[in-house]
This record gives sequence, C-alpha cells and structure tokens, in this order.
Amino acid sequence: MSDSGQYGMTPGVDASLPVLHQRTLKNTIHCNGVGLHSGHKISLALKPAAPNTGIIFHRTDVSGEAAVVPARYDTVTDTRLCTKISNAHDISVGTVEHLMAAIAGCGIDNLIVELDGPEVPVMDGSSEPFVFLIECAGIEDQHAPRHAVVVKKTVSVDNNGCTATLSPSNDFTISMGIDFPNKVIGRQELFLEVSGDNFKHEICRARTFGFVQEVEALREMGLARGASLDNAVGIAGDTIMNEEGLRYEDECVRHKVLDCIGDLALAGAPLVGHYRGFKAGHAINNALLRELFSSKENWELVEVEKLQGLQVELAATA
Repeated sequence: MSDSGQYGMTPGVDASLPVLHQRTLKNTIHCNGVGLHSGHKISLALKPAAPNTGIIFHRTDVSGEAAVVPARYDTVTDTRLCTKISNAHDISVGTVEHLMAAIAGCGIDNLIVELDGPEVPVMDGSSEPFVFLIECAGIEDQHAPRHAVVVKKTVSVDNNGCTATLSPSNDFTISMGIDFPNKVIGRQELFLEVSGDNFKHEICRARTFGFVQEVEALREMGLARGASLDNAVGIAGDTIMNEEGLRYEDECVRHKVLDCIGDLALAGAPLVGHYRGFKAGHAINNALLRELFSSKENWELVEVEKLQGLQVELAATA
C-alpha cells in the first residue's frame, strides 16, 4: 500500500511519512461567502475538534441540539446539483461537497464547521479557498489512531447508464469519465491517485460548471440562485463565458473528481479502494456508499498503522 494514498499524507507533507494519528486544526479560521443555490450570505468558521469527533456542522442560527448536523453518508437527504445533509430535526446544510473534499484532501479527521445559514458558501466554485483556509489555520496531530475504511468486496450502482463502483485496492484511486453532448466538454476521462499533493495541485482548483440556458429553470426550482461567473464555469452553447477561461483543459471532469472526493468523505474515514464512475454525480456517489455499508462483508475499519505494517510485511516477502 503506497504511503501517498489519501489515508497517508496531507498537502505540503513528505509523502514518505504516513499519517498514523487523527488530525484537526491548530486554530479557528473564518470566511464569508454566498450560497450557490440559496443565494444567502453565509459566515463560516472552521474550528478544532477533539479526537473521534468526526466532521460536524453546527448551524449557529438554530438553537439547541437541533443545530448539530453530522457529516455522514446516512445523513444525506438531497442530491440535486449538490449534496445536502440533514438531522432528525429537519435542519440541513447544503453544498457540503467542496468543503468536504478539502477536508479529506488535507487529511483532517475532526472538525466543527460553524455556519449561520443553510448552505456552505460556494466561494469560487472550487475547493481551493477551503484548502487555503485549512493551511492558514494549521494542522495538528492528535493522540488517537487514524482509521481507514478498507473496501473488501466490489460494490456497484447503476442508474440509467450512470454507474459507480468501489473495488478492493491498495490505495484510494479514482477513475472518472463524463460525456456531454457539448463541444466544450464532450467526453473526458481522468485517473487519479488521491493524495494530498495530487488533490492540491491537480483537483482542488477545478470549479463547478453549468449551462447558461438552464439557469432560469434552476432558479424556479430554488436552485442556482447564487450562481455567477465568479463561482462557476458558465457554458453558453460552445463558448466558455468566463473571461479568464478554464483553469484546466479538462476542468469539468476534474471537478467531478472533486465532487466525488467530497461525497465519499462522508464515509467517515479515508477510503482504501478504487472508485470507477461514468456520468456519476452526487446521487450515485451516495447510493454507492449506502451499498458499501449495507453489509459488513463489504468493508472493514482498520487502523492506518496496521495497514502500514501489513504493507511492510508484504514488501519483505515479495
């Protein structure tokens, strides 16, 4: 098992040093922005959390225990153009995927996310601003072992040709394919070994994208009310509307990989397995996690240190 897998490093850290302990932030850090779908102005704070807390969202505009929304695959309640999580009190937080991708990509295990509205601010439509905030706050090791979810059996979901599969692997890797009847996008494919450095340099800057002709219909549905060329790649016909153009030639498939990393981070621990998706989105990704966790035969929670030790043994006998 390579040390460079998601369970094993964070941006700016030597890839030869596996992350054996849980991590949180050293300091609290704040930002402000607009919700992509709600259009609401949102204040957000990332705060350190104790070991074994996981990722918890806390709505400061809601009182009592109803304010707390755990970030888990089984709290996902809506996947229309974003991933929304909710608690038993019907309090929700929308568009969590870009922040969750940054949290996972930076190797953070425990965090309190405070926000005063129903949606994570979209910032520039990518994960880069959240990676910047995490790096500014600093990352701190904790006195608790880190665990990984090891995929033991292949699981798949298929919905009208949109497919996703998780299969056993020695690392966390993603193969993503998309196919749009549009010359700007067309068919794009990407394979990525998900490490901190790869996430930071190859994925986190990729922005969400949308078609200009669909905006009005989406707004009538209560979606995309905060969308603009400041926080999304706008496509009109065969033209990119953003003055600066694309950040990557294949930015669209890279953003789909970003979304996938964020959605799969709701597993509650880093994954060790290979993900393959075609035309996959938030709904398929969540369905895949639900299928994975539907049987204990499909997965195992293992301390990263034990995984590392097993790899050393295998290498010695090879």
